[in-house]
Amino acid sequence: MESLVSDRRRFLRAAGAAAVTAMNVCGAGSTLKPTAQIAITLDLEMSAQYPTREMLEWNFQKGNLDEATKRYSVGAARVAAQYGAKIHFFCVARVLEQPKVSWLKRIIEAGHPVGNHTYDHVNLKAATAQQTQFRFQRSPWLVAGKSPNDVVRENIRLATHAMKQRLGIMPAGFRTPGGFSNGLDDREDLQQMLLDEGFKWVSSRYPPHKSGIARQPPGEDVYRSILNAQQAAQPYRYPTGLVEIPMSPISDVTGFRSKYWKREYFLKAVGQILDQCFERREVFDFIAHPSCLVVEDPDFEIIRLICERVRDSDGRAEFGTLDQIAARVPER
Repeated sequence: MESLVSDRRRFLRAAGAAAVTAMNVCGAGSTLKPTAQIAITLDLEMSAQYPTREMLEWNFQKGNLDEATKRYSVGAARVAAQYGAKIHFFCVARVLEQPKVSWLKRIIEAGHPVGNHTYDHVNLKAATAQQTQFRFQRSPWLVAGKSPNDVVRENIRLATHAMKQRLGIMPAGFRTPGGFSNGLDDREDLQQMLLDEGFKWVSSRYPPHKSGIARQPPGEDVYRSILNAQQAAQPYRYPTGLVEIPMSPISDVTGFRSKYWKREYFLKAVGQILDQCFERREVFDFIAHPSCLVVEDPDFEIIRLICERVRDSDGRAEFGTLDQIAARVPER
């Protein structure tokens, strides 16, 4: 009898240890996922200081994509498809005012999802209507008499209508322009607004991390900080039911534009993140901008690295769109 009790105690201790290990890997309350989920996401907008550092007008014309950015977007979709991956694009819908959108339709026809990134690239947490976008600071009459929430809702809704009419699709999810360190944790009203507009998930959180000193190689403390932030970039559900899929560090504009990183530094960071994701079965939501990458990574080395690492992961990782990732977030 004592032997049976001892065996049972050993079994419970072992089971408890295994449960703790799983919680450490996936987070408290989670179960170990069979594979890491790797998403490549590209925001279709213009980036200030590209293609030249003195170019700042794009802040006022975020959706007026130039030809180089559009070609890069099509090329990135083609490269990813060679590995069986789908890129999840997010469209600043003002681009749909341009005479030709055949480039974007080719991306859609190839099976790559396209989400809503607002019409003018507005800041959802702006304190005033004019502060939602540089365009409205220059032309305040466009938002006269409106609250910031009025501007945000109208901009989201306008982007959805434009995508339906010009592209013939409903947006595949929503990403906020810019990332917030706490996502929408502090804004239940915005969570509810997105639910009311038909969205089941949002990508709004970008965990803070170190990125080093401009024009200097990042130290190991920077890489460690990025890896720690990646653990804070895992999907979760808000109390309203809206799913949050954070953007993973490090973004291209943070590394390349803000700190003048060399491509080798960026590739090292992405490689380390992938190693951690494979080990911990984490979600990696790679966030970048074709308007930046066309200058910093013209041969798609970053996208190829991600795709090749997933391909060679021995089943530890799989590609996923943000729709697929959101579907795996458990209900409360």
